[in-house]
Amino acid sequence: MKLHHLRNATLVIETETDVILVDPMLGKRKTIPPFTIFRYKPKRNPLVALPKNSRDILSKVTLCLITHLHPDHIDKAGEVFLRRKSIPVICNIKDKNALSKRGLNIIQSLNYWEQQDFLGGKITGIPALHGYGFIAKFMGNVMGFHIELPNQKSVYVSSDTIFTEDVQKALIELKPDIAVVACGTARLDFGQPLLMRMNDILKFTALAPGKVFANHLEALNHCPTTREELKNALADSNLLSKTAIPNDGTYVEY
Repeated sequence: MKLHHLRNATLVIETETDVILVDPMLGKRKTIPPFTIFRYKPKRNPLVALPKNSRDILSKVTLCLITHLHPDHIDKAGEVFLRRKSIPVICNIKDKNALSKRGLNIIQSLNYWEQQDFLGGKITGIPALHGYGFIAKFMGNVMGFHIELPNQKSVYVSSDTIFTEDVQKALIELKPDIAVVACGTARLDFGQPLLMRMNDILKFTALAPGKVFANHLEALNHCPTTREELKNALADSNLLSKTAIPNDGTYVEY
């Protein structure tokens, strides 16, 4: 199994038989307005272009998972790609109607903690909470996914979430071989962070029973945490050896 990191949270899970795209933000650099104006520099998003090899990776995609509707996870270019290629989509049942109205081919939708058949294996929808305190109420529905494919390592895509009892339950009870965690510590101009603070990233990584794959870094103007900062914090806690922090356009083989 290969996990390709394209940019931000856009991930491709490749096996011998399936190529699963997660959260396609495929637009050109600077095609989305800034997410914060005052707290951080008001640069347009994404801050970086897609890597040059993304076209080849995307050409193999057979299925797409969408964790939530924010434009840094499904943008206009991502929608166009999914429509043009008629890529089947799986999502949160709460997002099914909205995505169907955008012309996407929703073949499966899940409730939280619901397990369904998936590519000869199983997929489970995991609750996610997109922010600390009141800010989470404005962030809408978010769903992580636990994926078990035949003869492959299991993958937990936790999505945009803080550390919660549900996240802890997924790590402890489902025992994913690979756990994907959003590490950018995103913040708007008001409210607390939208993603895990560093202490919770470290808690997540320590609790993960297998390997950890860090993403949602250095692509958006409201995500201050850098790869280098994350690497240093993990090293200080003796957690770096179990964590991959891939650069855009690279992959990790498991």
